[in-house]
This record gives sequence, C-alpha cells and structure tokens, in this order.
Amino acid sequence: MTNQPTQQWGSRLGVILAVAGSAVGLGNFLRFPGNAAENGGGAFMIPYFLALLIVGIPIGWAEWAIGRYGGRKGFHSAPGILGIWCKGPIGRYAGVLGVLIPLGVYFYYVLIESWCLYYFWKYCTGGIGLEPTTDVASVQVPHTRGFFNEVVGAADNGALFQTMHPVLIAFVITVVCNVWFVYRGLSKGIETVCKYAMPVMAVLGIVILIRVLTLSAPAGTTGQSVVDGLGYLWNPNFEKLSNFKTWVAATGQIFFSLSVGFGVIINYASYMKKKDDVVLSGLTASATNEFFEVVLGGLITVTASVVFVGVLLTSQATGGSMSLGFKTLPMVFAQMPGGNFFGAAFFLILFLAAITSSLSMLQPSKAFFEEALGIDKVKSTTLVTVWGLIGNAFVLYYSKGLTALDTIDFWVGSVFIMVVAAVQIIAFGWIFGLERGIAEAHEGAQLRIPKFFQFVIKYVSPAYLIVIMIGFCLNNAPGYVDTLLGNVTTSPQLSVAAQRDLVAAFPAGSKLTYTWKQLGGSPVTLADASSAKPSFATKEPANAKNFEVPFELTVSDGTTTKTFTASAEVDVESPGSARRTWVFLLLTIAGLVAITAIGARRWKAEGRDLDGKLPAAD
Repeated sequence: MTNQPTQQWGSRLGVILAVAGSAVGLGNFLRFPGNAAENGGGAFMIPYFLALLIVGIPIGWAEWAIGRYGGRKGFHSAPGILGIWCKGPIGRYAGVLGVLIPLGVYFYYVLIESWCLYYFWKYCTGGIGLEPTTDVASVQVPHTRGFFNEVVGAADNGALFQTMHPVLIAFVITVVCNVWFVYRGLSKGIETVCKYAMPVMAVLGIVILIRVLTLSAPAGTTGQSVVDGLGYLWNPNFEKLSNFKTWVAATGQIFFSLSVGFGVIINYASYMKKKDDVVLSGLTASATNEFFEVVLGGLITVTASVVFVGVLLTSQATGGSMSLGFKTLPMVFAQMPGGNFFGAAFFLILFLAAITSSLSMLQPSKAFFEEALGIDKVKSTTLVTVWGLIGNAFVLYYSKGLTALDTIDFWVGSVFIMVVAAVQIIAFGWIFGLERGIAEAHEGAQLRIPKFFQFVIKYVSPAYLIVIMIGFCLNNAPGYVDTLLGNVTTSPQLSVAAQRDLVAAFPAGSKLTYTWKQLGGSPVTLADASSAKPSFATKEPANAKNFEVPFELTVSDGTTTKTFTASAEVDVESPGSARRTWVFLLLTIAGLVAITAIGARRWKAEGRDLDGKLPAAD
C-alpha cells in the first residue's frame, strides 16, 4: 500500500467553516432564489423548512458519523466508506455516485464561478454598459439578458471559442485557483480559504441586503415595491401546496444546498478524530448555510427581481442555469448610487461562495483516486484536474441554450443526490443499525441527537425520501426523457412591458385567472401568477434550427378581461446536446466504476476491512 501522509483539519472551527463553505455557494444565492420564485414564493418555504427538519439535518448528522467512522477504518472516499456501512459491494458501487456527484457538478459549476469572476471584473472596470433609465422594460431587460447570453455562449455551440470571449480568461484563472488550493490540502488550502472567505461574504451580503431593502422602484418598472417582494417570498399561497412539484423542488434544494448526499461531508468528516463533535459541527454548518441562503440569497435576489420585473416574470425567468441573479440584479445596480460598487461586491460574494464550494467538489475525487489507485497527491491532483477540464470543456462547448449544463444539473445535481442520501440513511438506520449509528455520532458529542430525531432517522426520513424520489421522477423526468427522445416543448414568456400593463389593469390583490393559448392550439388555464409557466408540445417547421411560437395570455378577475401577446423561442437542436451529455455522463460513471473495482481488489489484497466486520480503530 502506498503510504499517504495523514491529513487532518487544523481546528474544529476550520472543518465547520469548510463544510459550511461547501454548502454555501451558488445554490444559496442563485439556485434557491430561482427555485423559490418558480415554485410559489411563500408556498415554497413551507416544504423547504419541513425538508430541512426531516431530511436535511438528520441525514447530515448521519453522514458526519458515517464519514468519521469510515476515516478510522482508513477510508476517505464514498465507495470505501459506504461499502463498510452497507456491509458489501452494493454499498461500495452505490458510493460511486458519491464521487460522480461532486465531480459532475464541478463540470459546470466552475463555469458559473468564472461568470461571477468576469462580472466582478466588469463592475470593477466600469460596469456592463447599463445606465439609469425610465424605460427598464425595453432598454435594460434586453441588455442584461443579451449580455448574459453572450458571456455564457448561449447563442450557439462553441460560440465562446469562435470569438475567444474574455470570459475564457476568467475560466482559466478560476481553474488554477481551484487546483492550487486543493493541491495544498485540507488545512493549508481548503480550510484557509474558507476561514477568510466566509466572513467577507457575510459582511458584503449584509451591506447589499440593506441596500436592496431600501430600494424604490424607478419609473418604467412594474410599480411593485420591496414590500411586494417580501410578501411574495413569505406569504404562502396554500393552493400551491397541492402541486407536488413544489415539494419536490424544496427537497431537492435542501440536498443541493446543504451538500447532503453530495459526497463532500462524508469525505470531510473522514479526517476528523474519534472525539470530534460531529453532532454540533453538523448543526452549526447547517445553521450557517441557512443564514446565507434564506436571509441573504433569498431576500436579496427575489426581492430585487420583484421590484424591477414583477412577480409574473420573476416566476418565469428562472431555471436550472441559476441565471436569475445575472439577469435581474444588474438592473438594480444600474439604478442605485454607487451601483458599480454594489455590483462588484455582489459578484465577489458569488465568486467566493462558488470557490468555497468548488474546492469541496475536487477533494472527494482526489481522495478517491489516491485511495483506489494508491497514487500520491501530485498524481491524484493531476488526474482530477485533467478529468475536470475535460468535463469543463464539454459544457463550455455545448453551450447553446445551456442544455448540457442544465442536463447535468438535473440528473447529477438533483436526482443522484437523492439516491446517495437514501443509501446513507438506510445504511445508518437499518443496515449498520440505529443504535450503533447513534452511539457513533455521540462519541465526543456535547450535544445529543434528540429521541425525536432518532425516530425521524429510522422511519420518517427514508419514507419521505422514497415518496419524494418517486414524485420527482413522475413530475420532472418525463420532460427530460422527451428531450432525450427529440420531442420539443416550449414555455411562453410575457414581456416586462406587458406585465406592467397587466399590473395596471387590475387592482392589487385581485384573484386572477390566467389562460395561456398557443395560436392554433388548445388553451391552458392556471389559477395564479406563480403557476403561470405552462409547457406546450409543438411541432417544428421542416429543417428548422430554432423558431418562435406566438401565444396569447388572457387574464380575468371575473369582471375585467385583458389579452396580452407573448412568445417563446424554440431550440430544436437541444435534444442532441442532451443526448451527448448523457453519453458523456455514462462514460464518466463507467470510468469511476472501473477505478472502484481496481481499488476493491487492492484493499482486499491488503487485508483491509471492506464490509464493517472489524471494529473501528481508535
């Protein structure tokens, strides 16, 4: 066996900040606001906090205990550790997903990280070309969206390479930073970055939040205020709770945000000592994440979006690409005094949040390669860098419509996370045994897991997860399967100008009915604005690459009826990009499975405990 120098955290605060840094990322500042806006605002917050209590925190505790115990067995990767807790090869190969998830998310996450760095640089050098205006709808909205589409290369596959866009320089800088700090190891690299980055993020975030909460909507916007934005985020529309998609989205957000089932906590915890308090550490990391996500991320982005583009467009202009902050907040910064300073501060926060998370995505893969292949940190860092760059290049090239990015985000960043979390909680409560698992978690713990949560871990969390996973597949997977099969769907968008007319046409608080109709198609009626994002199957013209589909939106309060026009741009090439992305993911999985098989043979030849039969070392 290749002798590796033993890595440990420099302090308990260091590991807490590192795990919090892993959790606090773009999911807090972009993905959470997008999910909340798209799924009913206040209605989303009810299943969100419920999921936090019955799956997020309990599974997080289990994962901390699982990782620390596996570390005492000499393993630091998900395949080795879950093989012990599941007592055999099924857990070991399920643990492959615990390597795939952070590596797969890194494929696209570092790109978004580089967008943040590029936006930060632009604001430091004069902004993105927006000026204060009274015509936000027709001037600023097209500009911010056009600027974003140019930065990400959304117009065509390979667009960034055709023009050698400056964002590629930001991408190179971002990759170098990630690789350098991961190479330096836990205490000198990841822990050091998080110790400095987390406080800076908190201070800058509070400053920007105060500024957003004191905004006044300029002329030319929808006329909605900060109070309307806060009301949208916190006042639940209980009818929305009958839509299972809201529950699915809330649970998926908790997993992504807390890094539960991500393969990161299990790796980080494996470097802890037997008497390190995993219960208090897990709870502290979760609380820190929630502050950044709900207090900073949600209040800043959703509130500002409602003020400038209104509730309806806020609920429509979100998605897997986490683009709401890039498209909306630049309009806010353009209207406020010192806007370039606040813009630079916000995108610096995003970059710091992203890098504390992306560092955590490389570390599990690095540890896995060292452990399975018996190589040193130089070779493992080189391998994870090359593999990551191949994934980055794939997503960079297939940039049209961000299809490759969104496909990986859906399957790797949502579905596979739930699978790993389910394996962990079943292993903890049923295979390894709840009593043994709780005893392991309580080693050195100043805070005990309450009896209520022990019941939740044993029964409620697994049952809830199974229901959510089934519902997730039934509600979300068909659309992606249609895309893979080449079927084309589209969702109409209402312009800001039309939405401004809509707000002016009906008294505040009116109970409205929205009827969308594709011209030449059947109408679809929805009960409220937060649901007004229907999908339509459509047939593309012969030999078309993209085209626009016209729609009509009829809004009625029972007395007054108004009709507005809308449209949707359809990209019929996206199914091909989605299929190519799936092939790439399958090749990645095959490679990780092969490395796991090599590792299992090595571990067995070395006489190591692969199925948890031997007691853990002190």
